[in-house]
Amino acid sequence: MWKGAIHTEFQYQTNPLDTILIIDDDEINRGILGNLFSPFYTILEAENGRSGLEILLGHQAELCAVLLDVVMPNMSGLEVLRHLNQDGISSQIPIFLITAEAHDAIMKEAYELGVMDVISKPIIPYVVERRVNSVVELFQARKRLENVAEQQQSKLLEQATQIVSLSMGIIESLSTAIEFRSGESGEHVRRIHDITRYMLLHTELGDGMSEETINDIALAAIMHDVGKIAIPDAILNKPGRLTPEEFEVMKTHTVQGAHLLEKIPQMREHKAYKYAYDITRHHHERWDGCGYPDHLKGMEIPVWTQIVSLADVYDALISKRVYKDAFSCNEALKMIQNGECGVFNPQLVDCFLTVEKDIRNLYYQR
Repeated sequence: MWKGAIHTEFQYQTNPLDTILIIDDDEINRGILGNLFSPFYTILEAENGRSGLEILLGHQAELCAVLLDVVMPNMSGLEVLRHLNQDGISSQIPIFLITAEAHDAIMKEAYELGVMDVISKPIIPYVVERRVNSVVELFQARKRLENVAEQQQSKLLEQATQIVSLSMGIIESLSTAIEFRSGESGEHVRRIHDITRYMLLHTELGDGMSEETINDIALAAIMHDVGKIAIPDAILNKPGRLTPEEFEVMKTHTVQGAHLLEKIPQMREHKAYKYAYDITRHHHERWDGCGYPDHLKGMEIPVWTQIVSLADVYDALISKRVYKDAFSCNEALKMIQNGECGVFNPQLVDCFLTVEKDIRNLYYQR
């Protein structure tokens, strides 16, 4: 029991949003209001502002209304209102000021503090009943609507998540199918995704990027070789070195991939599209401008594309392909540092070296 609190026989039968709290130092007034509303609600009573505030905070989830006097010992009704307004409670529970002190200044402050209605004493029972019940019904209807809206929003969010998951699955399936077509296991695209994401999360290259952006870039990395779908099998799966003419055809997979992405409306609407387009077209560009297809150089090549380029070369070197055996990780690092696979941004290589041992674990964990 709270000191100064008075409870009716209903106190242990409370259910959510079926309880009215009456805070008034006058026992007769509490009795009148209690008798008036007990046929409809569970009643809690407090004989002063301080005990009323304690009860309110302890039963907040059950209360559908508070009937509050102004002039009371220990804590006035306005002081109670100030506490409730500061905590944002006055916007969640309808509060009625029932007072004989209905001066303009009091009414003005009460409304500013979130009171729903000011009812003058002596009360007229049927007027008070109608005014309180109408507001309670409106508040409860609003809460029901809010609950429905939250449920609908939750369903929409779940559907959006499913659509995103489906979109990602389609992208991965397309990219993996291309890897299978070129005689690979399909794990190449997943490794490029993981390496790209890891480098952005764990090196300075990702500074200033949100995790959402990093995830979009990693998803885009999966699509780096989609243009290979347009390359003839005889060239794509040739076990030996390509002729200069065949290599020129192979190089077109960058442009072909970018054109493919442009022709998919759903892809253009995806947040990862701008990264995917750039990565697909430019992942064979090199720092010194000797790459293809547009001979970009230096920071003309966005950092995410530079990362995918290096990840693609590293994975290709340490993986067995139809035209070569796998190199060791240490051999691959030497080849990258020596420029045997094209020139890379020195800062990019340094960042890669700081996390390369962790990246090796991505292979061992599979």
